[in-house]
Amino acid sequence: MERREEQPGATGAGAAPALDFTVENVEKALHQLYYDPNIENKNLAQKWLMQAQVSPQAWHFSWQLLQPDKVPEIQYFGASALHIKISRYWSDIPTDQYESLKAQLFTQITHFASGSKIVLTRLCVALASLALSMMPDAWPCAVADMVRLFQAEDSPVDGQGRCLALLELLTVLPEEFQTSRLPQYRKGLVRASLAVECGAVFPLLEQLLQQPSSPSCVRQKVLKCFSSWVQLEVPLQDCEALIQAAFAALQDSELFDSSVEAIVNAISQPDAQRYVNTLLKLIPLVLGLQDQLRQAVQNGDMETSHGICRIAVALGENHSRALLDQVEHWQSFLALVNMIMFCTGIPGHYPVNETTSSLTLTFWYTLQDDILSFEAEKQAVYQQVYRPVYFQLVDVLLHKAQFPSDEEYGFWSSDEKEQFRIYRVDISDTLMYVYEMLGAELLSNLYDKLGRLLTSSEEPYSWQHTEALLYGFQSIAETIDVNYSDVVPGLIGLIPRISISNVQLADTVMFTIGALSEWLADHPVMINSVLPLVLHALGNPELSVSSVSTLKKICRECKYDLPPYAANIVAVSQDVLMKQIHKTSQCMWLMQALGFLLSALQVEEILKNLHSLISPYIQQLEKLAEEIPNPSNKLAIVHILGLLSNLFTTLDVSHHEDDHEGPELRKLPVPQGPNPVVVVLQQVFQLIQKVLSKWLNDAQVVEAVCAIFEKSVKTLLDDFAPMVPQLCEMLGRMYSTIPQASALDLTRQLVHIFAHEPAHFPPIEALFLLVTSVTLTLFQQGSPPTPTHMMQLLLTPQCLLPASPTCQQSSHTDFSLPVPLIL
Repeated sequence: MERREEQPGATGAGAAPALDFTVENVEKALHQLYYDPNIENKNLAQKWLMQAQVSPQAWHFSWQLLQPDKVPEIQYFGASALHIKISRYWSDIPTDQYESLKAQLFTQITHFASGSKIVLTRLCVALASLALSMMPDAWPCAVADMVRLFQAEDSPVDGQGRCLALLELLTVLPEEFQTSRLPQYRKGLVRASLAVECGAVFPLLEQLLQQPSSPSCVRQKVLKCFSSWVQLEVPLQDCEALIQAAFAALQDSELFDSSVEAIVNAISQPDAQRYVNTLLKLIPLVLGLQDQLRQAVQNGDMETSHGICRIAVALGENHSRALLDQVEHWQSFLALVNMIMFCTGIPGHYPVNETTSSLTLTFWYTLQDDILSFEAEKQAVYQQVYRPVYFQLVDVLLHKAQFPSDEEYGFWSSDEKEQFRIYRVDISDTLMYVYEMLGAELLSNLYDKLGRLLTSSEEPYSWQHTEALLYGFQSIAETIDVNYSDVVPGLIGLIPRISISNVQLADTVMFTIGALSEWLADHPVMINSVLPLVLHALGNPELSVSSVSTLKKICRECKYDLPPYAANIVAVSQDVLMKQIHKTSQCMWLMQALGFLLSALQVEEILKNLHSLISPYIQQLEKLAEEIPNPSNKLAIVHILGLLSNLFTTLDVSHHEDDHEGPELRKLPVPQGPNPVVVVLQQVFQLIQKVLSKWLNDAQVVEAVCAIFEKSVKTLLDDFAPMVPQLCEMLGRMYSTIPQASALDLTRQLVHIFAHEPAHFPPIEALFLLVTSVTLTLFQQGSPPTPTHMMQLLLTPQCLLPASPTCQQSSHTDFSLPVPLIL
């Protein structure tokens, strides 16, 4: 026998002749797919089988693969092939064959009602697809016919088997509709037809669900079928009886999950809000679950509490506006809100002891939005009712945000800790949002609680409680303007009284101070209350992110009030940098902080501090420049260059950043004479050139060098002018030797800022002409630059050419780039 016949999958799908798609070859390919250990053979078999499924021969072999003597894997493939042919190639089926195809599918479903369930499901999906393609004209009462045929007493299958097969068919029908490829106009017709057919489905489902003799497997299937049909946007009032039956089924542990899914799907339909009377009838049903909910919480039954919470939230979140409008029923809706509050504050730590509380957070957003959307008079009434609820919510959320004991937290996995971190962020977002409802009174409330906690001598307070209250302040202060709050001075005064013996608490103290940095800028007398805490925390590697980011915020917002503390800040920062306490990214942030700080000093002080700060790094760089290049000293070089570039990113004695804020922020006069950054760059320029001479072929080092000058140019703007000639000369040599995209980017920056200045145009023009010439040569040699490289080149003339007719008319270079190569 030929190899092609032995291994159908080995035949290329595109080259396989039609006669290859025989029952025997399909079975061999399936065996190869399931049992061949060679992954390449499996892939070939799968490709061949996909081709077989869409072939004309599929109509023939599919039925044969469903024979009783075949194994389920083969039968499943046959049923799937039938579904694909019906759903994708319906137009190929002659109309006179519709009835015979329908009859064959019914026969097969009846047969498999007592056979393999996965094959039964695929056959039901195939018949569902056929029904959708025939409805409404060719098969106007499809669903009613299905129900009638499966209820026939002359079937060889027992009653329960027929019932389960019918329910499976009715369940997949709406699901197949949702994913069908019907044209849009046909979808509308079929949807309308299915809505009418509900009349044949729901009475059957009600009967089966309420019938005491129905076995659990049937009732579970009924609930899944109901859940499937309600997603067709069936009017909520038509579902009342089934929803009530589903509520009753919640008491049965075997039916609980299916009941929850059915109820939530029914309640969550967008159209459900139109049926207010039905929604009002549902509130007592939901409230009636409170005893079951409390029992589940008491027993640690997370699945039950989770499911009941889903139902309560679905009703409240999807229909809060409609239910708020029913003023005469305000007490029942408030009871539902309180039930959801219980779910929010469910005992235990998320996500280890409970996973329910997170489901409720969006509800509180929705309820607040709906209350605040009412006209002023009505809003005032609801504010009176719900403000106390939201104050209670704040207490609940801060309790849920508390860390567990150190011992318990130590047993948590890294995944659980990360989930808890995200959960706290969600709580933080909720608190920030709630501020819109509660306003300044919320801050006063938090401050009073924190004050009582820290000043009480009756009993020792837990660090978790303190941390949570500070976290609440931080959440609000990070996004809301608290500059006019009368409690912030008291909070700043309380912070030094906190006994910090825990990393999590220390982190939150740092982030809270950082969130209040703008307030400190308006109240500089309070800086000394918190700055020592921040500087002390800099020496703790566990507080690296929080302490460095907080110092950076303070130095950025309060820089004009920091000169008295500058020497101490620089000394502490230099110490932690030398001790390599922080990771690279935090070291970069720290240098940015120092740049902000130094910007507000006198030039002499800046130069003095710069000398102290960067001299050790310059000495280290000089030593590294003498060494033979290797991966170890490369990392050190890139790190040092990164520190310098981040320092120069924010060191701006001309205060260009403040220009858009208005003249009142220009607290210091613009100094005369050379810019300190330029002074330093001129001093280290030869050293940088020496480093480049050894590392010119390393893109990462070249990029780090260019970053120093690029960030300096962006910050200093015209003040960078003294460096332009020598930098243009260095860039020209760099690019001529080994063209790099980072050099092009720096060239573009220089062109953009200085090309319009006659005094600086000659070196800029020379650099541009050289870069263009080198790039054109690369094209001509057949080695064009990278896309990034090319983009930088194409952007550069846009900056230069409008500035100078001289450059436009220059005869030195042919600017016509080879278009095919660019494309």
